[in-house]
Amino acid sequence: MASPREVVVIGAGVNGLVTACLLARAGLRPLVLERRPEPGGCAVTEEIHPGFHVPALAHSMPIPAELASDLELARHGLEMLRPDVRVFAPAPAGGGVPIVLYDDPARTAKELAAVSAADAARYPAFVEAFRKIGVFLRPVLSMTPPSLDTPTLPEAWRLLRLGKGFRDLGRKDAYRLLRWGPMAAADLAGEWFTTDRLKAVVAAPGIRGAFAGPWSAGTSLGLLMEAAAGGQAILPSVSFAGGPGSLSRALASAARAAGAEIRTGSEVARILSGEESVRGVALASGEEIAAKAVVSGADPKSTYMRLLDPADLDPDFLHRIRNYRCTGTVARINYALSALPRFSFPAGADGTRLLAGRIHIGASVDELEQAFDAAKYGEISGRPYLDITLPAIVDPSLAPAGAQVMSIHAQFAPLKLRDRDWPAAAGSLVAAVERTLADYVPGFSSLVVARQVITPADLEERCGLFGGHILHGEPSLDQIFTMRPMLGWAQYRTPVKGLFLCSAGTHPGGWVPGQPGANAAREIARDVKRGLL
Repeated sequence: MASPREVVVIGAGVNGLVTACLLARAGLRPLVLERRPEPGGCAVTEEIHPGFHVPALAHSMPIPAELASDLELARHGLEMLRPDVRVFAPAPAGGGVPIVLYDDPARTAKELAAVSAADAARYPAFVEAFRKIGVFLRPVLSMTPPSLDTPTLPEAWRLLRLGKGFRDLGRKDAYRLLRWGPMAAADLAGEWFTTDRLKAVVAAPGIRGAFAGPWSAGTSLGLLMEAAAGGQAILPSVSFAGGPGSLSRALASAARAAGAEIRTGSEVARILSGEESVRGVALASGEEIAAKAVVSGADPKSTYMRLLDPADLDPDFLHRIRNYRCTGTVARINYALSALPRFSFPAGADGTRLLAGRIHIGASVDELEQAFDAAKYGEISGRPYLDITLPAIVDPSLAPAGAQVMSIHAQFAPLKLRDRDWPAAAGSLVAAVERTLADYVPGFSSLVVARQVITPADLEERCGLFGGHILHGEPSLDQIFTMRPMLGWAQYRTPVKGLFLCSAGTHPGGWVPGQPGANAAREIARDVKRGLL
């Protein structure tokens, strides 16, 4: 092998690119290796039919505004799009008034009055409670989880500041935080609201991407994390001109400008190590690249169980990582449509504007739970929960004039099916999704020009996601903060000296794209400064 590189980053996903950019700014010259033809990982835009471009794998990427500003992504061509509608939750065709959640809580409450006067009255207090808790939790997102065995002085100081912030919440909101964290999202939604569809909208962030239903304990954590990231229990619908691929291109441009090198079409087959230290990486082509440090943007199980030699890990550690839960339940279907779908709107409403954010399909928490029930037994839900965007509404460049593209996140569709494999089951998934949509958009199938189906098996094979899990592991109470990915190894370091993790499988997880990469870069730069690498 040639002279060792200072740092090699595996994977040019959002977190890998953020890590590379910040390390380059710190004076290192990282080499980023990406197996696919372009950077981006899950943040890519693809053409599925001539003139129709879709966010292939992730249709909302709420990268922290502070991080985007620090990396000067606007200077690298990134244009953020943020409609004033967060969520549109239609009733079945002819079945009632839609629920619309806006950025403006007062406007949301005013329009909720047409659905439920009681829910409208409670909505401002609901938003304010989550705002206060979000302000307290926000610093946690950019914090390196402390070592619980031997906390350093800076870690102890950060924990003391966190404790002061908790006390400043006041008794009422501090008690709420302690209660809500372990609660089922369905119970939390039921404490505030009475309307079935509104309760389903509120509970949905707790299950999105997870192997859990709204009645599962701890799913309220998703609402708390979204409050920390976006100030409300439900995040805004953030996208970018040109689709999510624009975010990846801007990050790649910023990384290169800072001094990083990015090589696409370069698949890492193995992480080379010996004597409990990293030595570099070996590519699928046979090339070996020596490195003083390696940063894996792959999920924890892929890193430890596919890229590393198991002999380099303690048997107890291997046993623990094998039990890290990452069972995927999400499928993606992207559509090229001949026209805007005709949802039911109130008289005089600007229907196009109402569809500019996320569209929630799920009539009640019980319907969401029933969708999860199917996954528990290895079945595709016959009536899946759908999280939908129509990105060409805010970015007309994505589709021909008068046409639309639709991006659907569908749950629940488990990776492991009970009695068939995914190539044979893809048709059943499409049928279930389109049958569900037809209740809200009569004649939906007649609008379809083309479709792209991405099953959990595709997520595992195409994106290298172990278990097909889009969040790189369950976002549950036992797999967050000091336990993500596992207790004792939540500080982006690994048992192999010089090997680090930077993916959504580390704190703060997949809720905050880019933040795990920023946190990891800080720790790596710290170790370099201390001469530990």
